[in-house]
Amino acid sequence: MPEAVIVDTLRTPIGRAFKGSLAQLRPEETGAFVIDRLLERNPDVDPALVQDVIAGVGMPQGLQAFNVARIMSILSENLPETTTGVTVSRYCASSLDAIRHASNAIKNGEGDAYVAAGIEFVSRFNERTEVAGVEDRNEKLTGEHDGYPNVYIDMGVTAVNVAERYGVSREAMDDYALRSQHLAVESQESGFFDREIVPTPTPNGEVATDDGP
Repeated sequence: MPEAVIVDTLRTPIGRAFKGSLAQLRPEETGAFVIDRLLERNPDVDPALVQDVIAGVGMPQGLQAFNVARIMSILSENLPETTTGVTVSRYCASSLDAIRHASNAIKNGEGDAYVAAGIEFVSRFNERTEVAGVEDRNEKLTGEHDGYPNVYIDMGVTAVNVAERYGVSREAMDDYALRSQHLAVESQESGFFDREIVPTPTPNGEVATDDGP
């Protein structure tokens, strides 16, 4: 069985939603930009060997619809037109799932190289791309019918459920969150993220650092 390895990783800076430094960009164009910079940084990788672009998208709607992974492969200046694309969605685990699909494909001998990506442009959401409203939800899946779970709960409610089930106090959660923020700032200041971030052009100039934490 072939062994699957990660050759390299690259990403844009992380922007804040709606008013962040990347809010004016398009997801498919930005994704293609990152793919091209990644391939250029690894000249020993033949782009013709890239079998598929697998992109994880939590909300594959609006500008992220129409199989955005395939659109990214088409817009790429370095990938051949024979490179296909597929979008996978498992909400917060979407990009992790993309990596899993690529790894399994290599191990099964389906191809030699894949681009596994994750993309989410919340800034480009609008009323037409929001999550289904109450009137659009399946009544069986709202938690009010025996035998069916509530599939529409958000992460806030999930956090409450986890805290209650496993006895996690609010103080413990706040301490953990604060520690995470401190570690993120320390990593930024030490240059820990520099290698994985590609400076990204925007209408307001080039962006090379995350907006946050």
